[in-house]
Amino acid sequence: MDTRDSPEQAELRRAARQLARGLGPANVADLDDATRVKRLAAAVHDAGWLELRDDAGDGSPVAGGVEAGIVADALGAAVADVAFAGPLLAADLARRAGAGSASRAVVGFAPDLVSVAVVDRHETSAPVYAPDAGDADVALVLVRDGDAHRLGRIRLEREIERDGADLTRAVQAIPVGAPVVDVSGQSRAITGDDVASWTALGLALTAADLVGIMRGVLDVTVEYAKERRQYGVPVGSFQAVQHLLAEARCLMEGSLSVALHASWAVDDLPPSEALAAGRVAKTYCARAARTVCETAVQVHGGIGNTWECIVHVYLRRALLSSRWFGDDGEHLRALQRDRLAVGDGAEPLPEAGRRSGIDHQRGDGAEPLPEAGRRSGIDHQLEVGDGLP
Repeated sequence: MDTRDSPEQAELRRAARQLARGLGPANVADLDDATRVKRLAAAVHDAGWLELRDDAGDGSPVAGGVEAGIVADALGAAVADVAFAGPLLAADLARRAGAGSASRAVVGFAPDLVSVAVVDRHETSAPVYAPDAGDADVALVLVRDGDAHRLGRIRLEREIERDGADLTRAVQAIPVGAPVVDVSGQSRAITGDDVASWTALGLALTAADLVGIMRGVLDVTVEYAKERRQYGVPVGSFQAVQHLLAEARCLMEGSLSVALHASWAVDDLPPSEALAAGRVAKTYCARAARTVCETAVQVHGGIGNTWECIVHVYLRRALLSSRWFGDDGEHLRALQRDRLAVGDGAEPLPEAGRRSGIDHQRGDGAEPLPEAGRRSGIDHQLEVGDGLP
């Protein structure tokens, strides 16, 4: 792959960063500015970014994973409080079903936020969660249809509170028993390859968002280190602080490389290879983002632990992006199963046990890990009752 931006991609990157910086929150108090939030949402809509994965007329998307990743990176860097990945993923899923545009829709996920929710009947039998819900009216889910799936939709109730650790993207809970109706106009069944390719897109988007988060929080922290003075000199002149920031910068640059490959792979590699590329990117970026955000808090010192300091907004956003579509532990285990053909206990797995996408919801293949085995570091903050469901 050629990692250089084409002229069109370079202009998209410039425009996306300029828009996100201009309309994104400059401080924590800006998150309560409803007028600014509406202007940001309108600007993203008018730019056509929510239509990047719509059908171009021949079944292919309007734009590739690279372009979608460029926008996700820019919005993450500005901790832009606007829905993007949620609506974009819904549009891509609707395109794969031949259902046309998915206006004001997001995707409903299983409680662990790893994969799209799958239902057997015409109502939900388990809780469903819609990340990055924004002002969406419906959540798309998969309905079993033999060996494939068809697309269903659930009406989102506005009176249900949208909550989560992330202050910039809301997560809406959908209760058990919510009615599910078929999406009209579907011309194709959604296959396993469709789900794998769609999941690869989700992994690429969340990895790109994490890269943007790292870039944004590093910019804020470097500026602070230049201005904050101790013993008569900027704290950024201290070698220990320089080492922390240099290491964080290296982590961000490495994350950028692997995230670019995952974005490119979405449309240019077979589904299984694109999924593997996405898993590698998500693993690296999730671990790197955790370290970079914690470094930012550390360099800010005491102020970094206050509500008024914006670094916690970056950290909170990183928490959701790290968990959405699975954290680093989830994907390391998946790569072990797929590449080494061994389970979590080093037992050889049959071919059927090499699972991806939504297979774990069906009980096929390897047994799912207990919840305690899925978390690490600060991820426990995202458990039920601690922010995200």
